[in-house]
Amino acid sequence: MLTSEPTPSARFPARIGAVVIGGSAGAIDALEEILPRLPASTPWPVFVVVHVAPHPPSLLPSLFGRRCALPVREPADKELVMPGIWFAPADYHLLVERGGTFSLSVDAPVNHSRPSLDVLFESAADAYGSGLVCIVLTGASGDGANGAKAVRDAAGLVIAQDPATAEAAMMPAETIARARPQWIARPAAIGEALRGAALRSTT
Repeated sequence: MLTSEPTPSARFPARIGAVVIGGSAGAIDALEEILPRLPASTPWPVFVVVHVAPHPPSLLPSLFGRRCALPVREPADKELVMPGIWFAPADYHLLVERGGTFSLSVDAPVNHSRPSLDVLFESAADAYGSGLVCIVLTGASGDGANGAKAVRDAAGLVIAQDPATAEAAMMPAETIARARPQWIARPAAIGEALRGAALRSTT
Protein backbone atom coordinates (compact mmCIF):
# COMPACT_ATOMS: atom_id res chain seq x y z
CA MET A 1 0.00 0.00 0.00
CA LEU A 2 1.30 3.45 -0.88
CA THR A 3 0.89 6.06 1.84
CA SER A 4 3.10 8.92 0.67
CA GLU A 5 1.86 11.86 -1.39
CA PRO A 6 4.67 12.92 -3.77
CA THR A 7 4.12 12.89 -7.54
CA PRO A 8 1.47 10.21 -8.05
CA SER A 9 1.28 10.78 -11.82
CA ALA A 10 2.80 7.41 -12.71
CA ARG A 11 -0.02 5.66 -10.89
CA PHE A 12 -2.78 7.11 -13.05
CA PRO A 13 -4.07 5.08 -16.01
CA ALA A 14 -2.41 5.96 -19.29
CA ARG A 15 -5.88 6.72 -20.61
CA ILE A 16 -8.46 7.73 -18.00
CA GLY A 17 -11.99 6.79 -18.97
CA ALA A 18 -13.77 8.26 -15.96
CA VAL A 19 -13.37 9.30 -12.34
CA VAL A 20 -15.77 8.26 -9.57
CA ILE A 21 -15.80 10.04 -6.21
CA GLY A 22 -17.83 9.29 -3.12
CA GLY A 23 -18.17 10.54 0.41
CA SER A 24 -20.51 11.35 3.25
CA ALA A 25 -19.93 13.38 6.42
CA GLY A 26 -17.41 16.11 5.63
CA ALA A 27 -17.34 15.34 1.92
CA ILE A 28 -18.45 18.81 0.79
CA ASP A 29 -15.30 20.37 2.23
CA ALA A 30 -13.16 17.61 0.71
CA LEU A 31 -14.78 18.03 -2.72
CA GLU A 32 -14.07 21.77 -2.56
CA GLU A 33 -10.38 20.83 -2.48
CA ILE A 34 -10.76 18.62 -5.57
CA LEU A 35 -13.44 19.62 -8.08
CA PRO A 36 -12.58 23.33 -8.57
CA ARG A 37 -9.02 22.32 -9.47
CA LEU A 38 -10.15 20.48 -12.62
CA PRO A 39 -9.61 22.57 -15.77
CA ALA A 40 -12.37 23.23 -18.29
CA SER A 41 -10.45 21.05 -20.76
CA THR A 42 -10.78 17.90 -18.62
CA PRO A 43 -11.68 15.26 -21.24
CA TRP A 44 -13.34 12.65 -19.01
CA PRO A 45 -16.47 12.58 -16.86
CA VAL A 46 -16.44 12.79 -13.07
CA PHE A 47 -19.28 10.97 -11.29
CA VAL A 48 -19.93 11.97 -7.68
CA VAL A 49 -22.05 10.38 -4.96
CA VAL A 50 -22.55 12.20 -1.67
CA HIS A 51 -24.92 10.89 0.96
CA VAL A 52 -27.63 13.55 1.00
CA ALA A 53 -31.11 13.79 2.48
CA PRO A 54 -33.66 11.84 0.38
CA HIS A 55 -35.62 14.96 -0.47
CA PRO A 56 -34.80 16.48 -3.87
CA PRO A 57 -33.61 18.75 -5.18
CA SER A 58 -29.99 18.52 -4.09
CA LEU A 59 -28.18 21.84 -3.81
CA LEU A 60 -24.82 20.34 -4.74
CA PRO A 61 -24.92 21.05 -8.51
CA SER A 62 -25.65 24.74 -7.96
CA LEU A 63 -23.08 24.98 -5.16
CA PHE A 64 -20.27 23.47 -7.23
CA GLY A 65 -21.45 24.94 -10.52
CA ARG A 66 -20.42 28.36 -9.24
CA ARG A 67 -16.95 27.14 -8.28
CA CYS A 68 -15.93 24.76 -11.06
CA ALA A 69 -14.66 25.34 -14.59
CA LEU A 70 -16.40 22.15 -15.75
CA PRO A 71 -20.18 21.98 -16.21
CA VAL A 72 -21.89 20.51 -13.13
CA ARG A 73 -25.18 18.66 -13.47
CA GLU A 74 -27.39 15.83 -12.29
CA PRO A 75 -27.95 13.23 -15.04
CA ALA A 76 -31.30 12.05 -16.33
CA ASP A 77 -32.03 8.37 -16.77
CA LYS A 78 -30.54 7.06 -20.05
CA GLU A 79 -28.75 10.37 -20.69
CA LEU A 80 -25.50 10.12 -22.66
CA VAL A 81 -22.33 10.35 -20.57
CA MET A 82 -20.24 13.40 -21.46
CA PRO A 83 -17.24 15.15 -19.87
CA GLY A 84 -18.19 17.22 -16.86
CA ILE A 85 -19.09 16.73 -13.21
CA TRP A 86 -22.20 14.66 -12.54
CA PHE A 87 -23.79 14.42 -9.10
CA ALA A 88 -26.10 11.55 -8.19
CA PRO A 89 -29.63 12.91 -7.65
CA ALA A 90 -31.10 12.69 -4.17
CA ASP A 91 -32.87 9.38 -3.45
CA TYR A 92 -31.61 7.64 -6.62
CA HIS A 93 -28.79 5.21 -7.14
CA LEU A 94 -26.56 6.42 -9.97
CA LEU A 95 -25.10 3.82 -12.36
CA VAL A 96 -23.15 4.07 -15.60
CA GLU A 97 -23.66 1.55 -18.36
CA ARG A 98 -21.21 0.05 -20.83
CA GLY A 99 -22.98 1.73 -23.70
CA GLY A 100 -22.05 5.15 -22.32
CA THR A 101 -25.33 6.14 -20.69
CA PHE A 102 -26.50 6.84 -17.16
CA SER A 103 -29.04 4.77 -15.30
CA LEU A 104 -31.01 5.94 -12.27
CA SER A 105 -32.43 3.35 -9.92
CA VAL A 106 -34.86 3.38 -7.01
CA ASP A 107 -33.77 -0.06 -5.83
CA ALA A 108 -33.48 -0.51 -2.06
CA PRO A 109 -30.82 1.47 -0.22
CA VAL A 110 -27.38 -0.12 0.01
CA ASN A 111 -25.52 0.40 3.28
CA HIS A 112 -28.58 2.38 4.35
CA SER A 113 -27.96 4.86 1.54
CA ARG A 114 -29.54 5.81 -1.77
CA PRO A 115 -27.52 6.98 -3.60
CA SER A 116 -24.84 4.47 -2.66
CA LEU A 117 -21.15 4.68 -3.42
CA ASP A 118 -20.95 0.91 -3.87
CA VAL A 119 -23.65 0.90 -6.56
CA LEU A 120 -21.93 3.61 -8.60
CA PHE A 121 -18.42 2.21 -8.15
CA GLU A 122 -19.39 -1.34 -9.11
CA SER A 123 -21.21 -0.24 -12.27
CA ALA A 124 -18.33 2.05 -13.27
CA ALA A 125 -15.78 -0.72 -12.68
CA ASP A 126 -17.74 -2.88 -15.10
CA ALA A 127 -18.03 -0.05 -17.64
CA TYR A 128 -14.49 1.38 -17.53
CA GLY A 129 -12.23 -1.33 -16.10
CA SER A 130 -8.57 -0.32 -15.90
CA GLY A 131 -9.40 3.19 -17.12
CA LEU A 132 -11.30 4.07 -13.96
CA VAL A 133 -10.05 6.24 -11.11
CA CYS A 134 -11.98 5.76 -7.84
CA ILE A 135 -11.70 8.20 -4.93
CA VAL A 136 -13.19 7.56 -1.47
CA LEU A 137 -13.46 10.57 0.81
CA THR A 138 -14.49 11.20 4.39
CA GLY A 139 -17.65 9.53 5.69
CA ALA A 140 -19.18 7.75 8.66
CA SER A 141 -20.11 4.43 7.07
CA GLY A 142 -18.51 1.56 5.19
CA ASP A 143 -20.27 2.44 1.93
CA GLY A 144 -17.79 2.51 -0.96
CA ALA A 145 -15.34 -0.08 0.33
CA ASN A 146 -16.81 -3.00 -1.62
CA GLY A 147 -17.21 -0.86 -4.72
CA ALA A 148 -13.63 0.33 -4.45
CA LYS A 149 -12.53 -3.31 -4.21
CA ALA A 150 -14.43 -3.97 -7.45
CA VAL A 151 -12.49 -1.14 -9.07
CA ARG A 152 -9.21 -2.56 -7.76
CA ASP A 153 -10.14 -6.04 -9.01
CA ALA A 154 -10.85 -4.52 -12.45
CA ALA A 155 -7.30 -3.06 -12.47
CA GLY A 156 -8.49 0.50 -11.88
CA LEU A 157 -6.81 3.04 -9.60
CA VAL A 158 -8.21 3.42 -6.06
CA ILE A 159 -7.40 6.49 -3.98
CA ALA A 160 -8.50 7.01 -0.38
CA GLN A 161 -8.46 10.18 1.64
CA ASP A 162 -5.96 9.96 4.47
CA PRO A 163 -8.19 9.08 7.45
CA ALA A 164 -6.13 11.44 9.62
CA THR A 165 -7.46 14.34 7.51
CA ALA A 166 -11.08 13.12 7.38
CA GLU A 167 -13.93 14.60 9.38
CA ALA A 168 -15.25 11.03 9.62
CA ALA A 169 -12.55 8.40 9.19
CA MET A 170 -14.67 5.25 8.85
CA MET A 171 -15.33 5.44 5.10
CA PRO A 172 -11.70 5.82 3.94
CA ALA A 173 -10.49 3.45 6.66
CA GLU A 174 -12.88 0.71 5.51
CA THR A 175 -11.73 1.28 1.93
CA ILE A 176 -8.10 0.99 2.97
CA ALA A 177 -8.84 -2.27 4.77
CA ARG A 178 -10.90 -3.91 2.03
CA ALA A 179 -9.66 -2.43 -1.27
CA ARG A 180 -5.92 -1.83 -0.74
CA PRO A 181 -5.83 1.59 -2.43
CA GLN A 182 -2.76 2.41 -4.46
CA TRP A 183 -2.62 5.92 -3.01
CA ILE A 184 -3.71 7.57 0.25
CA ALA A 185 -3.58 11.35 0.42
CA ARG A 186 -5.11 14.65 1.51
CA PRO A 187 -7.95 16.02 -0.68
CA ALA A 188 -5.81 18.95 -1.85
CA ALA A 189 -3.10 16.57 -3.07
CA ILE A 190 -5.71 14.44 -4.81
CA GLY A 191 -7.11 17.53 -6.52
CA GLU A 192 -3.69 18.62 -7.74
CA ALA A 193 -2.94 15.14 -9.06
CA LEU A 194 -6.24 15.03 -10.96
CA ARG A 195 -5.55 18.48 -12.37
CA GLY A 196 -2.17 17.33 -13.60
CA ALA A 197 -3.67 14.19 -15.14
CA ALA A 198 -6.32 16.27 -16.91
CA LEU A 199 -3.75 18.68 -18.33
CA ARG A 200 -1.58 15.81 -19.56
CA SER A 201 -4.62 14.22 -21.20
CA THR A 202 -5.17 17.27 -23.38
CA THR A 203 -1.59 17.83 -24.54
